[in-house]
Amino acid sequence: MTSAKDIIEAPTRIEPARLENAPENITDAVAVLSAESAKLGDRLHPQTAANLSGLVRIMNTYYSNLIEGNNTRPRDIERALSGDWDTDEKRRNLQIEAAAHVRIQAEIELMHRTDELPEPASVDFIKHLHREFYKGAPKSMLLIKSEHTEFIMDVGEWRSKPEHDVAVGRHIPPSSHRVTDFMEYFENRYRFDRMGTGAKILAIPAAHHRFNYIHPFPDGNGRVSRLMSHAMALKAGIGAHGLWSVSRGLARGLTSRKDYKTYMDHADTPRQGDLDGRGNLSLAALQDFTLWFLNVCIDQVTFMAELFDLDTLSGRYTRLVDRSETFKPESVPLFQEALMRGQFERGEASRITGLPERTSRRVLGDLTDAGLLASDTPKGPVSLRFPTNALEQLFPRLYPET
Repeated sequence: MTSAKDIIEAPTRIEPARLENAPENITDAVAVLSAESAKLGDRLHPQTAANLSGLVRIMNTYYSNLIEGNNTRPRDIERALSGDWDTDEKRRNLQIEAAAHVRIQAEIELMHRTDELPEPASVDFIKHLHREFYKGAPKSMLLIKSEHTEFIMDVGEWRSKPEHDVAVGRHIPPSSHRVTDFMEYFENRYRFDRMGTGAKILAIPAAHHRFNYIHPFPDGNGRVSRLMSHAMALKAGIGAHGLWSVSRGLARGLTSRKDYKTYMDHADTPRQGDLDGRGNLSLAALQDFTLWFLNVCIDQVTFMAELFDLDTLSGRYTRLVDRSETFKPESVPLFQEALMRGQFERGEASRITGLPERTSRRVLGDLTDAGLLASDTPKGPVSLRFPTNALEQLFPRLYPET
């Protein structure tokens, strides 16, 4: 006879894992998200879009850390990326986490551009994300302590020992010795190669919740789930080349910053009677979470579309120059040239500004000194950059404060 304990520990505990017959309001949200993400950045030059995606990675990292209760400032993340580490161990560890998050997101986007991104919900890829996130981390970041146990986490490895068993708030994830079976079942249920476009988009919120429900690693599950969701969005065709990220929406919510935790907890709800699906968990709760998650995505895509609109972005550059005591008015056409063409040769500055060569070099030099234009090599073509000290003027409301 099958016991209640056997049922609780069976991988089917995460069912319903997907919405096979989603209601109309959810399918409408899928259609809107697909359409709006396709338009995001469609007028931007690919080089400008690529540089903006670097800004989005820092933003995504900031908000992902914020969800974990860590307020790592954008300028501290930028410092970490340049190897400028804080002397305080706690702040340095936060920088290490942030730099790892940016690096992994860049890797995911590169794999997508080169058509090498594997199944985002696969066991191998998820373990890779965890391993890369903690690559080079000091032991203090791997030390897991509670009232009852203390151990060093093995990176990229599932919970597998009794001391790895945890409670996440009121939720009790599967026992550690069952995690392998749960994650194999998870991969099977969320493989994209068996889904159409709409089904892939619908799978993202469900996979995000069910991954955290399983809680396969001793630590780092939230960050891995958000990186996995980013990879799934790209693979599903709604990632818009990395120009938006779900982490900002999850951290801010639609009505409150408590939305994410509230909806995640709600999706843990057991099935509520015969009219609530046929799985272990509530179908209605999964539908609620899915609709909220998709609306968060739509909100972020439309917000970033407004922020990155070519005309409004050009206007913000003009206002930045007008308010500056450093930049000459002739800086504006240099910005506009970089926006439209993606990059230009340094020797073109005189033609673009209409100034004598020596004067145009000074104007260009002011912008490169400020980090607003830069090149990959000392004499190479320049393109737009987005330093943290200019974000408030160029991208208002991107962060709570910059």
